[in-house]
Amino acid sequence: MVTRLYDLQPTREKMICWILLLINLTSCVCGTFVVNVTQTSYQAEENNNITLEWTFTTNTHSSLNFLFIYSELITDHKVSVLYNLRDGVEVSESQDDQFKGRVQCDKDVLREGRIRLHVSRLRTEDSGRYRCKVKTTYGDNVGECRLIVTAAADEPKPQRPESPQPESPQPESPQPESRGMIGLYVVLGLTAALLAVCVVFCSASCHCMTKSADKK
Repeated sequence: MVTRLYDLQPTREKMICWILLLINLTSCVCGTFVVNVTQTSYQAEENNNITLEWTFTTNTHSSLNFLFIYSELITDHKVSVLYNLRDGVEVSESQDDQFKGRVQCDKDVLREGRIRLHVSRLRTEDSGRYRCKVKTTYGDNVGECRLIVTAAADEPKPQRPESPQPESPQPESPQPESRGMIGLYVVLGLTAALLAVCVVFCSASCHCMTKSADKK
């Protein structure tokens, strides 16, 4: 009886090891498919263009006919469909009106495990979280990034040239005729003053002579 227990012990250990190995393999296989973002945050100005990019695990045996891509914009107010690819075919009918005619996908790089979505003519309402879900025959996963679109800066208005300030009038220089008149007035004034002096002097002289005659 003891011998049989010793014989069964290695078998139980092997079974436990096989079970643990299967659990590890299962968890590894389920976790091999990942979706990553090449950039977690984007910032751009409205009316410009931007490229949002994700990468996912590829499988050489997989085909684009079994590839499912669903990208959406998530904001505080609503959820808008940015891009939808089902079994390798774009489903434009499900795209939100906000992105109609403004989104293009590079299908040439899908086989390399790259998702590149070009968004043109950005708007401020395009700001938010962009979630991309990828589903294949060998797994599925989700990647998320954020985009901030700022308002375009106002173009500086052309400054009008300032009108020249009127110059203060300069005092006019006296004309030659005015100068002559001023000189004439000066001469006449001096002449009148001399005449007045002469009159006063003559009056004084006559007064003195009259006094001398009266004394005699």
